[in-house]
Amino acid sequence: MNILKVILAALLGAQAGAASAAEDLAIEVERTGERFSVRARATLAAPAELAWQVLTDYENLPRFIPGLSHSAVQLRGANRVLLEQKGEARFLVFSFPIEVRLEVRESPHAWISSHAVAGNLKRMHGRYELQPDAAGVRLRYTGELEPDFELPALIGPYVLRTMVEEQFAAMVAEIERRGALAR
Repeated sequence: MNILKVILAALLGAQAGAASAAEDLAIEVERTGERFSVRARATLAAPAELAWQVLTDYENLPRFIPGLSHSAVQLRGANRVLLEQKGEARFLVFSFPIEVRLEVRESPHAWISSHAVAGNLKRMHGRYELQPDAAGVRLRYTGELEPDFELPALIGPYVLRTMVEEQFAAMVAEIERRGALAR
């Protein structure tokens, strides 16, 4: 869904566990050349319908996703959304702006798939999947990202990993927060 998904998921590892009570929260990020691959998962004590509502609350994502300052639906059709997002990846004194226009496809309560059609990413695609579970719902994310801007070799992977960790953990925390309010 977010660019950042690949980057985000990659970044979510260490901080995700501390920021969420979700079971089996795990985030993996791999770098191959200039591309980053991300895999993230969590089991949440919330119904799939609620997780879906949070994942597709595109206009309000900046309220709870760190580093995301703008998220606006440009066009909506049957199970298809054109989404514009802006934000930044930060690390200490370094800041890397991210702007992307995403084409998002939805299969209600099952999956959300997105890919970049414009912006400062050479490549970005991601997919969230929801699977009902006895405990609530399993949330999985897979994605790949290749920035179209220079990331310093020594800190680039850490910047992306941190961003992904923070953002995925924030998404999980928001689903759990809304789930607790609903109970």
